[in-house]
Amino acid sequence: MESPPDLPVKRRRDPEASRAAILDAAREVFTERGYARGTVREIARRAGVTHGLVMRHFGSKEQLLIEALPGPRVIAHVAPGDLDTLPERIAAAFVAETEPTDGGGHTPVAVALIRSAASGEEVAMPLYAAVEREITANFRRVLGPGSEVYADLLGALAIGVTFARHVARTGALADLTREELVGYLVPAIRSVLAPAIAAAEGAGAGTQK
Repeated sequence: MESPPDLPVKRRRDPEASRAAILDAAREVFTERGYARGTVREIARRAGVTHGLVMRHFGSKEQLLIEALPGPRVIAHVAPGDLDTLPERIAAAFVAETEPTDGGGHTPVAVALIRSAASGEEVAMPLYAAVEREITANFRRVLGPGSEVYADLLGALAIGVTFARHVARTGALADLTREELVGYLVPAIRSVLAPAIAAAEGAGAGTQK
């Protein structure tokens, strides 16, 4: 099959606009081709920028992959705030980032990473480890020292649910609607994080903004 023609390089004076275009293109490429076969050159072509500009913004393909993934960005956004409603915020964000909204035609980036890891793509595991570190750091800022294990437990819950619904596609979890999934996730997340939330509230961090 012939490669699509190169798109003309767009002249952007706004570095943030270029960065956003690169990240959008990266999510498309990684979703469609996986992490091993997605190339910086293809990302640059879709973003309408040069290969060199991509590298100037992100430094390496791995760093671009990490920043294109939603996990750290989403957690950084939803974790601060009232700790009493933290499980609800996490459940809603998780479903928003992992459940297709177009009838299944588009695979969310987070799901693509889990599939890549499950299929043994070598690049997926270092990426997962890097994302895990970022997410754990965000939880630590909100819940304080000692919350790392609880963040990892939450990550394991998220991976298990994602695998059941979007990789294995079997069992009761796979049959739940988005709304039903949120309903089950909230108490599960609350149970996992309860000790860390209690410790943070005891330390006076219960209403971080």
